[in-house]
Amino acid sequence: MDNIAFIGFGEAGSCFARALRRHGASVAAYDIRLDQPDGREILRRRFAGLDIRLAPLPETMAGAAIVISTVTTDVARDAAAACRPHLRPGQTFLDLNATSPEIKRDIATLLAKSGAVFVEGAVLGAVGVAGAGTKILAAGATAEDLVERLRRRGLNVDFFGHEIGRASTFKMLRSVFSKGVEALLLESLVAARRAGLQQELWQEITGLFAAHGFEHVAENWIRTHAAAHARRGHEMKQVADVLRGLDIEPLLSDAVADFFARSGSSGLDGDETDVIAALDRALG
Repeated sequence: MDNIAFIGFGEAGSCFARALRRHGASVAAYDIRLDQPDGREILRRRFAGLDIRLAPLPETMAGAAIVISTVTTDVARDAAAACRPHLRPGQTFLDLNATSPEIKRDIATLLAKSGAVFVEGAVLGAVGVAGAGTKILAAGATAEDLVERLRRRGLNVDFFGHEIGRASTFKMLRSVFSKGVEALLLESLVAARRAGLQQELWQEITGLFAAHGFEHVAENWIRTHAAAHARRGHEMKQVADVLRGLDIEPLLSDAVADFFARSGSSGLDGDETDVIAALDRALG
């Protein structure tokens, strides 16, 4: 049986822990809430009905083959430092926190003298949507072995290379899109609410992708950008004015207008067929 320890037991940690336990792993967890009033009871509700052991940090890590860090991003390095005195040779430390590749490499260096093996992880997508089926990328010297072990225990893990930083770089670049779309969506819906058009706009946006699929729409955006950036940029300047008229600061809309303007000033040719490569060269 795999003994697995979680450091941090929020949404992601508790979700993955439940899946691992259901697939036969022994699971222990530590969270800073254990040191707070009523914290233990709050944590217990996150795994109701499953045999998951809550314990102080040293006890949680003792005997664990795999230690999984699922803390908040801002304390990922501090959490690793707190774990270091309790790590032993033969253990694997898997960091699933959404941090930069530089921080992942810092943590790997920090833990090197412990004798434990470091593997970086990158969680793709929302755990609140996909649950334990959320894809996880793993990279590191022993990542392939870890991937197989965690797959057998119910997690959706893919090997992403031996180099520390590769998976987190992919995660960060993916977030340019996912977090950017989230912010744009919210900016547009808040404005639509003020204009009395929230439901209509929501139906238009969701209906577009339901009818045509995201891949088709996205390919069209990219393919036509070289020829249409000037027109779209001019439209976005007017969009920003509309939002200001609704007393909303158009943070994202202004940035989109600036992006289209940059495509024009970079000399992007309207006949360009490989828009991504052309933008890369132009911005060089």
